[in-house]
Amino acid sequence: MPPSPFRRTRIKFCGFTDVADLHAAVELGVDAIGLVCVPGSRRELSPTAAAALRRQVPPLVSVVLLLSNASDDVAARAIAAIRPDLLQFHGQESAEACSRHGLAYIKAVSVRTADDIFRASAAHAGAAALLLDSHDAGGPGGTGRRFDWTQIPARVGHRLILAGGLTPDNVGDAVRMSVPYAVDVSSGIESAPGRKDPARMQAFVEAVCRADTAAKP
Repeated sequence: MPPSPFRRTRIKFCGFTDVADLHAAVELGVDAIGLVCVPGSRRELSPTAAAALRRQVPPLVSVVLLLSNASDDVAARAIAAIRPDLLQFHGQESAEACSRHGLAYIKAVSVRTADDIFRASAAHAGAAALLLDSHDAGGPGGTGRRFDWTQIPARVGHRLILAGGLTPDNVGDAVRMSVPYAVDVSSGIESAPGRKDPARMQAFVEAVCRADTAAKP
């Protein structure tokens, strides 16, 4: 079946720590903003700081809260403070643990081979999407490393979000090669960890739009 003329790749920018960066991303039309509440992450926010940024996100832009192996109490406090639209889990969380907070969730998959994707799809049948990242067991992502996109199977049964080492220079090729539901970037649009570069953000969005346009019949 040929691609729909209305199809476009969704874009999520992740790892915000600065309100001006967030406003610039929103002006570029990104679909989702990621806020990281993972201890040890270079983009870690306290629930209070994340909640302050969340209040700056306008309607119809999704806010995604990133967690990794958080206890139920820690996760519940962060969710209550931030009120995200979706959760994104980067640890070894079970499907039951991901689902118990009553919000749609994305499960990150550290990809070495296609089998990693199939196993995650089976284990997290209720996930809203799988986020395919470079292999960094137990890490919160944002490593700046890409994985082998040829490992992505054509049919999985989940919406796929492509992450891991994406930049304005390679995201167009990534979209054309793997046709993901969405792309997710953090370090690839930064001038320093947690600080976004306006020119790189714009170049990333433009590269995705060009790839989508080229794919239309």
